[in-house]
Amino acid sequence: MTMIKLHSKALSVAISTQGAEMQSIKTAAGLELLWQADPAVWARHAPHLFPIVGRLKNDTLHHEGKSYQLGQHGFARDLPFVCESSSDSSCTMLLKDNEQTREHYPFAFELHITHRLQNNALEIIYAVRNPAASDLLCSVGTHPAFAWPLSANADRAQHKLVFDQSEPAPIRRLQGGLVKGEAYPTPVQGRDMPLSDALFVNDVIFFDNLKSRSLKYVAPDVAGAPVIHIDFKDFPHLGIWTKPGAPFVCIEPWQGHASPQEFDGEFRDKPGVVSIAAGQERAWRYTISVG
Repeated sequence: MTMIKLHSKALSVAISTQGAEMQSIKTAAGLELLWQADPAVWARHAPHLFPIVGRLKNDTLHHEGKSYQLGQHGFARDLPFVCESSSDSSCTMLLKDNEQTREHYPFAFELHITHRLQNNALEIIYAVRNPAASDLLCSVGTHPAFAWPLSANADRAQHKLVFDQSEPAPIRRLQGGLVKGEAYPTPVQGRDMPLSDALFVNDVIFFDNLKSRSLKYVAPDVAGAPVIHIDFKDFPHLGIWTKPGAPFVCIEPWQGHASPQEFDGEFRDKPGVVSIAAGQERAWRYTISVG
């Protein structure tokens, strides 16, 4: 495992080649914004979700008459990446299919993950290339865990998410890792979603009918608390999650989500799965900005 460090006047970022996972985002003043992965609570910082987001029914992928065992969120977060290029402000890491991945996921792929830092903004780009002669089917998701509270003088109850548009549509919830059939009233009040542990007693909440493509995570009444902006124009879905009482909140743009409880069909037909044609590439990007 190698640690790649990026620097700007406003931020410093550390990324491990193991899972291409961010380990740290610090302000120029030294304030750590990313959860530091206490294994007694949750041992990850900001894992990447590929080739699925969430769980498949019975952890089973069905493709062209064959079945494959594939665990929650896929395998990218647990595998070593190769660093293709790096500088003081950018790095790109690569994961390719191999004999091990094909036992669980029958597709050739090249997953390039780029972290690019410019002043107070960190852009993360997922580029998935299909090197095969047939379609590549996949989902892609992000899972960064931000400190909650944002600063030592802030109370957890003072934090909220502010969406760029009002979000009146119902949210979805999981049971046994799968999407329940019923929808639930949105916790967003206009554009504001106050954060509380009570929201997450029944696991993640997620939006599958989202208008916004950006939001900010704030403690508006706390002097000196940073403001974290998340822009995710390429991602249609969004998950918000914590373990109640844990000092982090995950803000997770997704392309795809867990299988509905009743779905046990072909992977191609799973909601949120995209198809990338032979020899083609598709990219998703999001940006974390700190103010």
